[in-house]
Amino acid sequence: MTKWTAEDIPDLEGTKVIVTGANSGLGFEASKMFAENNAEVIMACRSIERGKEAKEEIEEEVENTELEVRKLNLADLKSVQDFAEEFKANHKELDILCNNAGIMAIPKEETKDGFEKQLGVNHLGHFALTAKLFPSLKKADKATVVNQSSGLHKRGEIDFDDLMHEEKYSPNQAYADSKLANLLFTYELERKIKEKDLPIRSVACHPGYAATNLQKRSAEKSGNKIKKYTMEAMNRVLAQSAEVGALPMIYAAVAEDVDGGDYIGPNGLMNMRGHPEKQESSKASHNEETAEKLWNISEELTEIDFEI
Repeated sequence: MTKWTAEDIPDLEGTKVIVTGANSGLGFEASKMFAENNAEVIMACRSIERGKEAKEEIEEEVENTELEVRKLNLADLKSVQDFAEEFKANHKELDILCNNAGIMAIPKEETKDGFEKQLGVNHLGHFALTAKLFPSLKKADKATVVNQSSGLHKRGEIDFDDLMHEEKYSPNQAYADSKLANLLFTYELERKIKEKDLPIRSVACHPGYAATNLQKRSAEKSGNKIKKYTMEAMNRVLAQSAEVGALPMIYAAVAEDVDGGDYIGPNGLMNMRGHPEKQESSKASHNEETAEKLWNISEELTEIDFEI
């Protein structure tokens, strides 16, 4: 079986890409690989300062890049709106949207709009961003939306009676639920795209176990030193690099054999590391009734009519 690597990324000259969470981890590595293959990359970052530092780091290694840093705070729907409006004012179409940014297993916090933060950032922020940018995706000859999920989605549950975990909060469960929401959104979006017969594909991926700042921030926010040291040790021993962890997202975005509704992840031990391949997500992620209900509630919460 052929192993897909960074060497298989095609020439992306003329391709416009947005990567959220582009200043570090998977987003940084994906932005770099897109740039290496001649794509025009908009690096969507919560911190402009860190985004510019990441941009400069890529430019030191890659010649003749087309990189642009723009502020995007997914925990603030006004920031999402501003980002989308600025993009549409300066760019005609969008070829690839990588909804990559995320937070993991943090103590309970809320977004600026009052949402439980993991669901708010990981799902609702990206739902709103995709909705606002969808007119730009429709203008491309062929477009792709990639949603970054996690193998932990298999532990997720969508409890519509306590969607924001107000009655009971577990950092790990809230994270798993948000990653399940990413998949439900991916598949529902794909169904709606097919109904309109649009040249857009909605795809999901997961990085396996990749060493990124997600684990570090989760441990630091918990205030638990043992957890922090354990996470650091596991990253060193078990995790693959962020560069390899970004490959499923790149594969999902550019590979010709990827179809809308596919789920891409590493092919190694327990799907934690290895080369990208098509995989199966959980049965719950394919529940169409849950997906449609989550879509409708997401529209209500974000106050957005997501027009396909």
